[in-house]
Amino acid sequence: MSERKSVMIIGGGASGLMAAIFAAKEGAAVTVLEHSQSFGKKLLATGNGRCNLTNVQIYGDSYRGSHREFAAKVLERYDNRQTIAFFSKLGIYTMNQAGRLYPHSQQASSVLDVLMMEARHRKVKLKTCEEVKVIAKEGDSFRVLTENWTYHADRVILCTGSPASNISGADDSGYQLARMLGHQVIKPLPALVPLRCKGKWFSSWAGIRVDAKVTLLIDKEKKAQERGEVQMTNYGVSGIPIFQLSGYAVRALDDGRQAELLLDFLPEFEERNLRAFLQMRREQCPYKNEKELLCGLFPDKLIPILLKTGFPQSIKELRLQVQSAHSMTNAQVCSGGVDVTQVQPRTLESSLCPGLYFAGEILDIDGACGGYNLQWAWSTGAIAGSSAGREKG
Repeated sequence: MSERKSVMIIGGGASGLMAAIFAAKEGAAVTVLEHSQSFGKKLLATGNGRCNLTNVQIYGDSYRGSHREFAAKVLERYDNRQTIAFFSKLGIYTMNQAGRLYPHSQQASSVLDVLMMEARHRKVKLKTCEEVKVIAKEGDSFRVLTENWTYHADRVILCTGSPASNISGADDSGYQLARMLGHQVIKPLPALVPLRCKGKWFSSWAGIRVDAKVTLLIDKEKKAQERGEVQMTNYGVSGIPIFQLSGYAVRALDDGRQAELLLDFLPEFEERNLRAFLQMRREQCPYKNEKELLCGLFPDKLIPILLKTGFPQSIKELRLQVQSAHSMTNAQVCSGGVDVTQVQPRTLESSLCPGLYFAGEILDIDGACGGYNLQWAWSTGAIAGSSAGREKG
């Protein structure tokens, strides 16, 4: 009979706990080292505390990165249906809200609780306040040094997440450990984040929420488009459509390129039809001035801005130049991370350092809003854990 493998998992978030469970299911002796005082702190904050654990639809543009085809290969091996079945077996009954799946309890703590229960059931050792300082490869095994102890393991899975989030414990320590073991890290930048724009009117429209179609231009070329509720702020724009586009915009700015947003406040109208519609409104109420003409179409605070910025074209194409993003602490995730060309998509094992695996946000893959980032954690955690825990020879 083969010797039982020891698997050391660095990071006790969503991907780390998933990896621990799946490695233990393979018969490995598993230890999870978490550097903060508790497990799953970022998981508890997801979905505004309700935990949007996956989505019923996975699209081609649901994931981004320097090599986003890597995400498709991973999700072929462990997809959203397997995730739903896994959590159902653990006791999570899901509810569907426009394709986004939440626990019926509407509590992220339920998801964390069942993961912790399953990990303990499978005899996973769960250790907090253990900050890893060094990982060294020694022959076919690893030496893992923390401030308090030296551990030895046959295999190591890095599940340390990213510095995105204002939750204590979110940092770039995983990237440092990956570099220590020979890996390249694509520069981490904030994603799913509000955008600061150039303009003088932002304080006057702060607080407005309006349905709009938003088009992102990179160096005048269309990059992507989203529609939904846009939040106007005193620095620029926020809301889910902005979050979805933000990663592309921030990466472009970091590369020295120009990023612009085109806001369409009546996306259901073609421009020609809009002009006819406005003319009809004028004819119906000829006593109204242009400001009064727009009453009932747009929020009061938006009307003066539309009139000052090239009305009526500004209704279909209000142009904003993106200046920067909010900081990493205001981002839900980050783009960038460990270069996936150095990782095997079938197993998530390093191509440079045998026995080393990766899972979760540490990799250079980030998802759109809607449960896709947690799905990435579940998929990569399950694959890395199974692969690392499997006995060989």
